[in-house]
Amino acid sequence: MSDVSPIPGQAALAARADCVLPDLLDRWAAGCPERPFAVFPDGTQWSYGEMRGRVRRMAAALQALGVGPGDPVVVWLPNGGLCLTAWFAINYAGAVYVPINTAYRGGILEHVIRVSSARLMITIGQLAQRLAIIDRSRIDSVIVADAADDVAAIAAMPALDGIAWRGGPALDSAADPTPLSVSVEPWDTQSIIYTSGTTGPSKGVLSSYAHLHAMGTSLIADPRRVPYLGPDDRFMINLPLFHVGGTAPVYAMLARGGAVVLVDGFDTRRFWQVVDATGTTAVILLGVMAAFLLKDSHRGDAQGSPLAHVIAIPLTEDGIAFRRRFGVTLHTLFNMSEVSCPLVAEDNPTVIASCGRPRDGVTVQLVDAHDRAVAPGETGELVIRTDLPWQLTHGYQSNPDATAAVWRNGWFHTGDAFRVDGDGNYFFVDRFKDSIRRRGENVSSFEVEAEICAHPAVREAAVVAVPAAESEDEILVAVSLADGATLSPQELIEHLRPRMAHFMIPRYVRMLANLPKTPTNKVEKYLIRKDGVTADTWDRDAAGIVVKREKIGHT
Repeated sequence: MSDVSPIPGQAALAARADCVLPDLLDRWAAGCPERPFAVFPDGTQWSYGEMRGRVRRMAAALQALGVGPGDPVVVWLPNGGLCLTAWFAINYAGAVYVPINTAYRGGILEHVIRVSSARLMITIGQLAQRLAIIDRSRIDSVIVADAADDVAAIAAMPALDGIAWRGGPALDSAADPTPLSVSVEPWDTQSIIYTSGTTGPSKGVLSSYAHLHAMGTSLIADPRRVPYLGPDDRFMINLPLFHVGGTAPVYAMLARGGAVVLVDGFDTRRFWQVVDATGTTAVILLGVMAAFLLKDSHRGDAQGSPLAHVIAIPLTEDGIAFRRRFGVTLHTLFNMSEVSCPLVAEDNPTVIASCGRPRDGVTVQLVDAHDRAVAPGETGELVIRTDLPWQLTHGYQSNPDATAAVWRNGWFHTGDAFRVDGDGNYFFVDRFKDSIRRRGENVSSFEVEAEICAHPAVREAAVVAVPAAESEDEILVAVSLADGATLSPQELIEHLRPRMAHFMIPRYVRMLANLPKTPTNKVEKYLIRKDGVTADTWDRDAAGIVVKREKIGHT
């Protein structure tokens, strides 16, 4: 049985009723059918009972289309009630939810569809048009959810060999779903979540119900796994449901019997209006979101706001300023699609850039390239183990080589460089793929970016390595300025001189209106790296600006 520990007194894997989506939904719908689960900015609310009804009708419809346990189903939809229902219905039918980024097109779209091995896709007409120019792999049925009927769907869609088009009615059934021949267990795959693809082609992360449950419940708990959100809380989902930043808080609230507030994305201008209208009590503020809200002059100090908890990732001065200004409880942590919030900070952390400490049930280590523990104070790759099985990804879909590469010597390898201070606080240093080797020195792009972003005119910066003839790498920074700000490359270099080692100061500077990003607001560094030194890139050497090592005299 899934709820029995093999060793008396040892923590047990969560029981099926506590972590498997269909069981959780059935339980809350039976026990508190009128309690709100999904809340929308327009005032609409779906109770647990209504959500279960919608999910069961769609699950029955999917079964009628041949969807069975273990089958991957691609969901290519923006945030909203339809996407949420599709996810739950797919799992209710025992199948695997495979959401994909709504920004994808061309080669990357072709890649994720091929990796999924799915035959059925649920999407909308605007996105479906992109299928015409790619290899659709095994996809043979596409439901255009915003088409009124099959006739309209077929008429509006391109004629594609091997594709059966269906309209929105194909997602609704008056019948009850057929009981599954086998029960869905905590270790079964519930989703394939694609990595953001900031360093290359996205990988499909296999996530079990136990994995997402551990991630979600750790997201809203302190390091001892004591939850700070409950049935009366409402978590705003402002990150996409094709990303763990969206799926983890949804699962957290499902596990706790709380509610989610579904918005189509982060919007500085509407943020407080939505918070007030929906009774939002918790939210994730990723990257520069806190900074944007601090600069919003329309809100004042947000007196009387229901917002009580903010998870700021990463922890910056802006996050701490947000807590002080708006009176919320601040949280921070480290997570990625493959893990389950292994590092979590205590409430209202103050150590800038810290990700916290290992939570209960997790063991971490910092290691070198040969998996040997690094010396205290040194930077190493963060590797992770959990006390219980199924708390981490069990691999990458259709990619055994990548799976073997991250699961070595009994540890999951994050690919992230970390350091730990004397108090046990862990600090993200860089992605190892983003580290730069310049003239015999290792350079952290994260640290260079932090100093560049300290300039008041800079909104965002992304530092990458570019090839150099005389040394291992040269450093290029792409910079986006704050609205109305001006800054020349020369002024940026002079800003950096007293703030960092000479070998860290970029040679190349590109000024961009906006940095290329994924829909989850992560900078796509691989695109900047791919472009390299463009015609509009400023070259410090060509400008005759020399940056040398400071001579240190003997005492």
